[in-house]
Amino acid sequence: MDDLTVEAVGKLAEALETVERARGHLYEFHQLIGSGDAALCEAVGQLRRAGHADLADRIDRDLVGRNVLPGRWTFQIVEEFDDGYWTCFRNLERETREALLAGRRHVYEAEMKERERTVDRHGEPFPGHEATPDPDA
Repeated sequence: MDDLTVEAVGKLAEALETVERARGHLYEFHQLIGSGDAALCEAVGQLRRAGHADLADRIDRDLVGRNVLPGRWTFQIVEEFDDGYWTCFRNLERETREALLAGRRHVYEAEMKERERTVDRHGEPFPGHEATPDPDA
């Protein structure tokens, strides 16, 4: 496979890896909002017990259970992202690899590893620079 194709598919994989990290942050957001909502419910109960029913009622009415975006709780945002953008991105990255690199992943990195491995004057790798794991280990 030519270098430019390998580089392009490698860049596509890098872009997907970045989106995967963003997806993790989206799940983090989802879980943090859930934790914040649970603490909010505790605070409302504590305000009531402390004799501040009017404030507790207002917070309960205006904030507890409120959509974080119009018509959506965070689980819906996560599901829409997963079903739409993320699934499309993953499918196209896989289809591109299958079409151009016989489905092989990380070809760019594998080539870089081979170029950067340190070998002695006999072509033997220095310890820790082997091409693959020891099959006997």
